[in-house]
Amino acid sequence: MPDPKQILIRKNCPLGPYNTFGIAAHAARFTDVYSTDELRAALKVQTQPLLILGGGSNILFTRDWPGMVIRNCIPGMAVVRQFKNRLWVRVGGGVVWHDFVLWAVGKGYGGIENLSLIPGSVGAAPVQNIGAYGVELKDVFVELEAIELATGKRFRFSRPDCRFGYRDSIFKGPEKGRFCITSVTFSLTKQQHRLNTRYGDIAKTLEAMGIHKPAIADISAAVIRIRSSKLPDPAQLGNCGSFFKNPEVARTVLEKIQTVEPEVPHYNLPDGRVKIPAGWLIQQCGWKGKRVGNTGCYEKQALVLVNYGGATGAEVKNLAFAIIDSVEKKFGIRLEPEVNML
Repeated sequence: MPDPKQILIRKNCPLGPYNTFGIAAHAARFTDVYSTDELRAALKVQTQPLLILGGGSNILFTRDWPGMVIRNCIPGMAVVRQFKNRLWVRVGGGVVWHDFVLWAVGKGYGGIENLSLIPGSVGAAPVQNIGAYGVELKDVFVELEAIELATGKRFRFSRPDCRFGYRDSIFKGPEKGRFCITSVTFSLTKQQHRLNTRYGDIAKTLEAMGIHKPAIADISAAVIRIRSSKLPDPAQLGNCGSFFKNPEVARTVLEKIQTVEPEVPHYNLPDGRVKIPAGWLIQQCGWKGKRVGNTGCYEKQALVLVNYGGATGAEVKNLAFAIIDSVEKKFGIRLEPEVNML
């Protein structure tokens, strides 16, 4: 194990380059770790409060961080088990999620092509149970390994252990802040892939691309095209992608909305409830494309809050809660943020 004294720790480190909102906060101490040994060494010198950072794509800093930030940069992608039509791939927690998707698609491994271009790191993906276009991380999840921050001990979590829900897991609830996820193992298909083209505009986009018998690479390309057309590049316009969860409500709530908005989009859920797109609710309240100071709702997708330059985390937070109050007043639905506001 590295000597804790050899861990490079930066003081008063700017966090702007490490969060996709581009918020100009600072950390009292900051370090990168590239292995579990380095992580354990860093934990021995860390200063409370402690924050584990991945790709910074799901965080809104509303203030400077007074303690230590440890950025998970643990690499690695390797096939660890082979089956007739499946294989298990273990991926380091610091790997960029989209890099993993492109690697898998390039190898002909299926299951995550619908999750193309989602920002963030592999280690952060189970926390949020990321999902898009009819696929969620839990659908391909096998297990993960994590280091307990207080002790440095290694733990293994199976799929049931993680208690995955809609954009949710045990790591957002009872175990929040307790672990750093160092690797995740996925089960992917080698052939006879089950392609999912039913959700969103995938089928329409494939048709526009002239593709009638798609392969997994075609699905990935279509998702990338769709997401690129709707979501701003964080390098050009600071954002965290979808800021709010799509609310899941009782059918009676939907029926009440339909009395004044008969064309409200919705998706039926197995438990009898319905999911209503948060972007539609926000747009109906007049927020789409609206700018408030240095922040606002993206002109092409009301679900995305953006930093036009110089926005503070407090500005974005205030906008978020103004939107939440507005939607609740109009529709009786209280939106829940996906983004962690620190």
